[in-house]
Amino acid sequence: MFGSRLARLQPLIVNCKVPAVPSGCQQLCHSHTDVSPPDINKYRRWSELDKSAVPVEETSYGRQAFSCMVAATGGMALVVGAKKVGVNLISMKNPSAAMLAIAKSEVNIGSIPEGTNSTVLWQGKPCFVRHRTPEEIEEMKAVNLKELRDPQHDDDRVTKPEWLILTGICTHLGCVPIAYKGDYNGYFCPCHGSHYDASGRIRKGPAPANLEVPRYEFIDDETVIIG
Repeated sequence: MFGSRLARLQPLIVNCKVPAVPSGCQQLCHSHTDVSPPDINKYRRWSELDKSAVPVEETSYGRQAFSCMVAATGGMALVVGAKKVGVNLISMKNPSAAMLAIAKSEVNIGSIPEGTNSTVLWQGKPCFVRHRTPEEIEEMKAVNLKELRDPQHDDDRVTKPEWLILTGICTHLGCVPIAYKGDYNGYFCPCHGSHYDASGRIRKGPAPANLEVPRYEFIDDETVIIG
């Protein structure tokens, strides 16, 4: 059946003619060929027209090198600025000269007689500077550590045996003990009855620990700096 239909259509296909394109249309399609392209040389850099006639710095390579130099200079400036900001931030966190002066106390120990105790201020806290006698030194060295609540040898609490330097704050509730009082002739806190010996070690009462030994340094035989 399909063959019979194709046989009937074949004469029509053979006799079919494509109409000719008018000549006007052909001229219209090809009319753009007679238009010359615009001259854009006047918009170009003069250094791009003849690269052999200009220095390297005027070419695109020279401009790229200049751009890299500008970027490097900007990066260096950024690094220097960041460093300056970092230094300023660190300096802000460092203590000032006034704070450093408060953080340390200079004590003239040459004016403290043997067998006496002097109270000085360090960072707003009382400190005891005690000039011990040879008898007190020998007695403190002979104490049995097993008898102590907070065992610590006298040699570990002093730099020079004759000088005992302590923070004058009771380790119980922060009261200020009294020198040359109590059962051990060391320090006595009347608030709750804590007794310390001549090495500042707790011997009796509710205090849990010995009196604190601050950091100090002997500058010479008559001067010590606490802090």
